[in-house]
Amino acid sequence: QVQLVESGGGLVQAGGSLRLSCAASGNIFSINGMGWYHQAPGKQRELVASISSGGTTNYADSVKGRFAISRDNAKNTVYLQMNALKPEDTGVYYCNAEIVPRTVLVGIKFWGKGTLVTVSS
Repeated sequence: QVQLVESGGGLVQAGGSLRLSCAASGNIFSINGMGWYHQAPGKQRELVASISSGGTTNYADSVKGRFAISRDNAKNTVYLQMNALKPEDTGVYYCNAEIVPRTVLVGIKFWGKGTLVTVSS
């Protein structure tokens, strides 16, 4: 069974840094796009950054210049380096990936359970 597991969240002061990781595991044939979403308290989930299988990246305006997404295809893992954190970056960060399982050979979007980031002022 395919799953995504995030790690790296925690409490940090404004201006600090965190690095999130998301590892995909299971019976995987390939992974297409991967991304990170942010859900602030009481708000909808929003895309923060995405990366294609070829390495093309895309960022929300609010994090450009502060966050960097990367992936290690050999490890089926995507990372989010978060620098210059602000209190408004607080919330749950979810990993999303379009994964092609060996059992069906079609792309299916999977979500992780999320990791909490709290930025204190």
